Amino acid sequence: MSITNNEVFKEKITLSKIKKFKNTKKITMITAYDALFAKLFEHEVDMILVGDSLNMSFAGKPDTLSATLDQMIYHTQAVCNGASDAFVICDMPFGSYINEKEALENSIKVYAQTNAAAVKIEGGADRAHIVKHLTSNSIAVMGHIGLMPQYVRSEGGYIVRGKTPEDTKQLIRDAKAIEEAGAFCIVLEGVKTEAAKQITQAVSIPIIGIGAGNVTDGQVLVWSDMLGFFESFKPKFVRRYLQGGKLVRESVKEYVNDVQNSTFPSQEEEY
Repeated sequence: MSITNNEVFKEKITLSKIKKFKNTKKITMITAYDALFAKLFEHEVDMILVGDSLNMSFAGKPDTLSATLDQMIYHTQAVCNGASDAFVICDMPFGSYINEKEALENSIKVYAQTNAAAVKIEGGADRAHIVKHLTSNSIAVMGHIGLMPQYVRSEGGYIVRGKTPEDTKQLIRDAKAIEEAGAFCIVLEGVKTEAAKQITQAVSIPIIGIGAGNVTDGQVLVWSDMLGFFESFKPKFVRRYLQGGKLVRESVKEYVNDVQNSTFPSQEEEY
């Protein structure tokens, strides 16, 4: 069998494989909100997160808090349609897991209406009982500790964690509690590098960093940040791999000029 340049062969990522990546391979994850970009990312990264960050980068809201479960399901459906082979995680929005009963009902709704492989919820030891309830009922859970965007109002802003030994110890307790509750992986956001190192070493499941240095088991970034489409601000931890906004504007200007100069469409582009 011959292989063309257009054919991509990659072993399908599963939950058990992600766990085995701990200490063996750096894990890559990126957000996606639609079928088009999900298809582009599908065979390049290990996991795709349908993040509630879409409320800011996609919907133009000031934070993630007003994202709804129906929104998340809609976008997760789109991502799964575009990237049918990907390991897709649905970010559970603010208010959708305030107790065990609602968390399970809403997670079941995500599973029933999408092909998501897992859900993600924010919270440490205080949410471990919810994680346990979900995993005990066949829901795969990715945890999220450290700087948690859904806590922005109760915390008084986006506050970097792990600055003191006491806070680092609390984060380690959080990570261990989420691990013991059955989560397969944890996102660690906005944490000092030395603290992130200790947290990563304290648990046997992968820690995926975002703004936590390069000492974690992997990294996640919001696609519109890393590709330069979201230009309102750039978090310190983001590296831009493309000037997407600039390239789009230049292309649209070229299109406008071609139309105004009657060079588009050309004879080759006519019926």
